[in-house]
Amino acid sequence: MTAIHTIGIDIGSGAVKTALFANDGDNHTWVANRVERIRRRDPMELAKQGYDDVLAEAKLAPNDIAYVATTGEGENVKFATGHFYSMTTHARGGVYLNPEARAVVDIGALNGRAIYIDERGKVLSYKMTSQCASGSGQFLENISRYLGVAVEEIGALSKTSQNPEKVSSICAVLAETDVINMVSRGIATADILKGIHLSMASRLAKLLKVTGITKGTVLLTGGLALDEGLLAALQEELVNEKITGLTAVSHPDSIFAGAIGAALWGAFRHGKLKELESRAAA
Repeated sequence: MTAIHTIGIDIGSGAVKTALFANDGDNHTWVANRVERIRRRDPMELAKQGYDDVLAEAKLAPNDIAYVATTGEGENVKFATGHFYSMTTHARGGVYLNPEARAVVDIGALNGRAIYIDERGKVLSYKMTSQCASGSGQFLENISRYLGVAVEEIGALSKTSQNPEKVSSICAVLAETDVINMVSRGIATADILKGIHLSMASRLAKLLKVTGITKGTVLLTGGLALDEGLLAALQEELVNEKITGLTAVSHPDSIFAGAIGAALWGAFRHGKLKELESRAAA
């Protein structure tokens, strides 16, 4: 059997991620990827750019691609073959990145969600935060800008905190006011960041608890997955919520989980369509 190539494109609120796979039955080889921060640019143009770039890297033409699958905010990508709901793509992509994962915590620019999955990446249950929540990537980016800290430095700085000051507000606007008050009171930047991480992690741990999962590996995905301070805070909060059977981990490629899942679901759907065509022709 000849391998078929599929592309997954995940358009989020903060970035566009693209992944190209070669699929041969149950063997999936990750060939190329791209990530572009949106930063006021047109996501549809970035989707096309990512698509063109992975094709060029793999030395493939558009006709070589069996299925182009979008997820996230990608319903309107004109050259796509089909679209998949982001919860299912993050679940499937999470299992690809870490076969031990039995839950995915996707933390994007605007919200966070906990997804309880089985070993195949099938969604068993899920729960997500509200749109205006202070447990999001955009909120943390706004705070880091106010504190004069580079986003890449947040995690390491948070981990040096000795006396974290928790943010009480769930609403992002009120939480930012809390932070301004903390600065005026002379609270150390590290303690503010650790307090924010603990507040975010507390909500994520509660989401996990609601899904019903009690043991196994939890994989962080999305834009904040590589924030080591948030990962450490989540590990703490899982203990506080008395769900000590869960182990929170990340992966260097966690930001691509949605795009990976889209590409793999695209391969699955392509296979099913070919089966139906063969039956119809028989």
